[in-house]
Amino acid sequence: MVIPAEVRAALEDHARAEAPNEACGLVLLRGERAERYVPGRNAAASPYRYELDIDPEVWFLEDEGYELAVFHSHLTAPARPSRTDVENIGLWEGRPYVILTLSTGELRAWQIDFGQISPLTLTGE
Repeated sequence: MVIPAEVRAALEDHARAEAPNEACGLVLLRGERAERYVPGRNAAASPYRYELDIDPEVWFLEDEGYELAVFHSHLTAPARPSRTDVENIGLWEGRPYVILTLSTGELRAWQIDFGQISPLTLTGE
């Protein structure tokens, strides 16, 4: 997956704006390339977990050929899915799962299937 500099900057800006809570939203992918980021609202308003609240119209972008990848931030924890993330995967199972560690700038992507966490290759432009 390719995350261009402008999309990465949008992820980082949103994570900083939401601190001390986790930020969350959707990364819109065409093929393996992120085209843009749609910020959501963390309905949990928590520094330890997120509940993505986003405009339902965003889901229709899949009809236009986009793949939706979920994004959220961790304040200091590594950019790896936590046990809470795995237990609450819900609709995001099998989809790209992007995490940013705000304190270090580490950005990683994963896929979670049936409790198994697999890394995805992530590059910048």
